[in-house]
Amino acid sequence: MDDLIPVRADEAFDIEAVTGWLSGNALLSSRTPMVSQFGGGKANLTYLLSFDDGSELVLRRPPLGPVAEGSHDMSREYRVLSRLWKVFEKAPRALALCEDPSVIGGPFLVMERRQGVVVRGVIPDRFGGGLDQTVNRQLSTVVVDTLVELHAVDPATCDLDDLGHPDGYLLRQVEGWRRRWDDAKHQDDPVADEVGGWLAEHLPVSPTPTLIHNDWRLDNMAVSPDDPGACAAVYDWDMATRGDPLTDLGTLMGSWFDPGEMTGSLGMMPTTVPGWINRDEAVARYGRLSGRDLSALDWYMVFGAWKLGVILQQIYIRWLRGQTRDERFQGMGDDARRLFRLAADRRP
Repeated sequence: MDDLIPVRADEAFDIEAVTGWLSGNALLSSRTPMVSQFGGGKANLTYLLSFDDGSELVLRRPPLGPVAEGSHDMSREYRVLSRLWKVFEKAPRALALCEDPSVIGGPFLVMERRQGVVVRGVIPDRFGGGLDQTVNRQLSTVVVDTLVELHAVDPATCDLDDLGHPDGYLLRQVEGWRRRWDDAKHQDDPVADEVGGWLAEHLPVSPTPTLIHNDWRLDNMAVSPDDPGACAAVYDWDMATRGDPLTDLGTLMGSWFDPGEMTGSLGMMPTTVPGWINRDEAVARYGRLSGRDLSALDWYMVFGAWKLGVILQQIYIRWLRGQTRDERFQGMGDDARRLFRLAADRRP
């Protein structure tokens, strides 16, 4: 709700071309909308389309410049969100997909708008600004509890039981992120290479596959404006698949820093405010609510921090190459290296 900005000049698109495309779909408005941008995201570009009758839609497209194979997949996100909303109410409903790059320069999808508050590195004043311990605990538990809820969804109930390829999922993940690291690095980092090799050599046995989000964090959720303990929506489904659910938990724990563990710009979640449950408590909560065996979780903790480092490096290299002018990204190369070292330190 508080995340809207004017469209950044280098991320604007031809609204008349979009309006013409919208008019060909009965589910969408044929009016010309006002366009604003959700400014907090760091990867896919997301816009609010506001129409003169008071209705709103959301448009999402990949970031500018080349993207890694398998990421920022609008077709995948559309497939998931056009079905998942029927059984998982936190998933916004996708309404239409455009795969014609001539319209705005890349594929995009249009989806319903879900109102809510996205909490990033700082807890907003409406929720006490980080001083309300009860609210802080609610925010720290809702992100875990909603993940448990997603992992309990039966993919067959929403026609997603053939999504992805769960067999061999972990090895493909490690190999894929190693390739992305090689493609995105601007200088060598032996620690990143070493951790990638360690992960490949110590693959655990995966539990029964579930639907997984693949980028689970608090800032990919919105909570109710009136209740920070209630999830209103979950966003960013472009990497969703069926696979090992503990990779989602590892991804979440990759940026769940206990007090004194990490400093600087890596505070993707406000995990050190009073009342926020610590990482061990969060893991135990997931295990208790899901009933899953977490005895191999060390591997997933290493994977989560290392994968997040690769993601930040992918964002940084786009800034370094001039493919985006968003100045928030200029320090992410250093952040990536710190995460690689954190991943190395988390190995048992």
